[in-house]
Amino acid sequence: MSDHDQLLVIVDPVARRSDGESVRIAKDVLSAGAEVRICLPDGPEEFSRALARRGSRRPVVLGDDRALLRTVALLHRERELAGVVLALVPIGAPEALETARALGVPRAVPAAARAVLEGSVRRLDLLVDESDGVVVGDLRVPAVPVTVPAAGSVWGTCRSLVRTLVRPVPAESAVRTHRLRVEADGVLLADVDAPVEGLTVRSAGGAAEVTVHPVAAPPRYATARVLTVSGPDFRYRADGRLTGPVRRRTWTVGPGAWGLTLPRER
Repeated sequence: MSDHDQLLVIVDPVARRSDGESVRIAKDVLSAGAEVRICLPDGPEEFSRALARRGSRRPVVLGDDRALLRTVALLHRERELAGVVLALVPIGAPEALETARALGVPRAVPAAARAVLEGSVRRLDLLVDESDGVVVGDLRVPAVPVTVPAAGSVWGTCRSLVRTLVRPVPAESAVRTHRLRVEADGVLLADVDAPVEGLTVRSAGGAAEVTVHPVAAPPRYATARVLTVSGPDFRYRADGRLTGPVRRRTWTVGPGAWGLTLPRER
């Protein structure tokens, strides 16, 4: 077989524990069409060592978004990302596979495994910040807080009822604003003296597509190769992961920086 038919299948520990049946199906499909070496790392360090020892084999990750992003980050850190073609068979809860779905990876395990064997390589952009952090999908600044309600109790219910009776309920339409300075290729899109609701970013076509959301005004759009955001301590959400607080962050677009095997376009 050619090098292209030699696969290193790295099974993420979370996938192995949570859905062993899907892992078995993926291994069966891949083994039927290629020469496969299976790696079962128990943690991030073993995952990293398995990837480093891949030789000429093509890495195939069985896992969720976190496993894919970990692989991209490791290869980028070693400056080997450009020369490696990755593949993913998504295994995990739907909310843990949003990035994979956005990239075009089939949701069904058999279809994704067949795409590894029969698909084509698509070169994808990458956002890289000054601390070597990478973003393959969506970026939101600042991060939208996710509130998880605490477990209820009789006394908690009573206190909540009393607060409701003695204090008016705040308007749900209240908008939280943030003082951010946003520069796209040196062009000022927003400044701290005019607070905004935030901004969203996605890399496509070799550039970052930036959308700034002002308060009570239509969104502003721009494209850039370099995006800098600064201001009072802020957090951001990249590929679903929360990062920060930071006071300044610069992202640079790497056009076609990495390759992912996806179904052939018809």
